Amino acid sequence: MVKSSELKGRYKVVIMGSGPAGLTAGLYTARANLEPIVFEGIEAGGQLTLTTDVENYPGFPDGVQGPELIDNMRKQAEKFGAKCVLAQVNSVDLTQRPFKVVAGEVVIEADTFIIASGASAKLLGLESEKHLLGHGVSTCATCDGFFFKDRELVVVGGGDTAIEEGIFLTKFASGLSIIHRRDKLRASKVLQERAFKNPKIKFLWDTVVREVIGDAEKGVTGVKIENVKTGETTIKVCQGLFIAIGHNPNTEILKGQVEMNDNGYIITRDGATRTNIPGVFAAGDVQDHIYRQAITAAGSGCMAGMDAERFLEEHS
Repeated sequence: MVKSSELKGRYKVVIMGSGPAGLTAGLYTARANLEPIVFEGIEAGGQLTLTTDVENYPGFPDGVQGPELIDNMRKQAEKFGAKCVLAQVNSVDLTQRPFKVVAGEVVIEADTFIIASGASAKLLGLESEKHLLGHGVSTCATCDGFFFKDRELVVVGGGDTAIEEGIFLTKFASGLSIIHRRDKLRASKVLQERAFKNPKIKFLWDTVVREVIGDAEKGVTGVKIENVKTGETTIKVCQGLFIAIGHNPNTEILKGQVEMNDNGYIITRDGATRTNIPGVFAAGDVQDHIYRQAITAAGSGCMAGMDAERFLEEHS
């Protein structure tokens, strides 16, 4: 690990983000002798560090702990010369090359800049929810659904993501309740029809979660819910809570510089990782609002590393 105060001057590759996308980009550019700088951010490792068992990452037939997987990725990138810095990028100037990258009091220059800052799942903002994240509370049905076989589950949300995740979870759950604060869904009509026809799915309308009940050892045992119209509170027994109210891409400091869609996800071009700015690339959940998996993030990190290497060869 390198301290930000040790950095100075100009670097061929600077990477913002240390999840699977950022560390894979770091690995590939390090193996190309480009000596990349990887800014890890406040939450080093990204969302994967909040995950316990990861069973859908290739190469681990018995599964792997999320933090362990990230730690191994970091060690592998560092082995080939990547410099991981436990600091957050505060601002960047992408108006001309070399780009200026500011992290705290440190200002460095970058010939290429890879954005791999990810996206953060929107949460309910409950202390109990935070305490049980990874212990029965999840933000990814695809990642964690398998662990909830024959369990009673609750999904919070009313959009496409919530309904898709709810339908997916019925493959494992004994029963499932979708909690929505309104009296109708925002999801597409097709998804609504599928959900309404699914015998395992029930809906709790005009309802919000006020507290998640359980502990880190036993996991989730229920949720305290409130009807927003009557004010009545009850306990809904369940063994898992899935939050599906959307994600926020971590692109705030890049607004006005890099082209994004209406939701703040970076737009990449030609099936690759190039952005609208030559020499700037984006990988992982910061540009992927569909798959949001560790393996797809790592794959696009590989692409970004190779794209940056080719760009430098063409502009040397």
